[in-house]
Amino acid sequence: MIGMSFLSFLILLGIGVIVAAVYHFVLRYRFLDGFDSFFAKVVLGWLGAWLGSPVFGYWWYKFENVYIVPAILGSITVILLNVVTWKALTKVFAPRTAADKSAPQYKAAA
Repeated sequence: MIGMSFLSFLILLGIGVIVAAVYHFVLRYRFLDGFDSFFAKVVLGWLGAWLGSPVFGYWWYKFENVYIVPAILGSITVILLNVVTWKALTKVFAPRTAADKSAPQYKAAA
């Protein structure tokens, strides 16, 4: 798929746009708000769709040298992993205040 046709590129781009739109606007599963976040999801969705067939296999419905189901699964996987990774890194590196760290509570002797 390295030497793909323009129609194959457009099919993969369409899959990336649809999956990105569903995740960003319908499910509202995002790390950042705004159009730049949606554009990043489209780019990553295209990359996932492009890598979908080599990773998940060449099966089911094929159109213009693009296997549709593995491309959709690849696009979903890459977008999901991107958002999960950024959310996890935010939690790991978020500054914590002293109020967040709870001190052990001791009961008074009766």
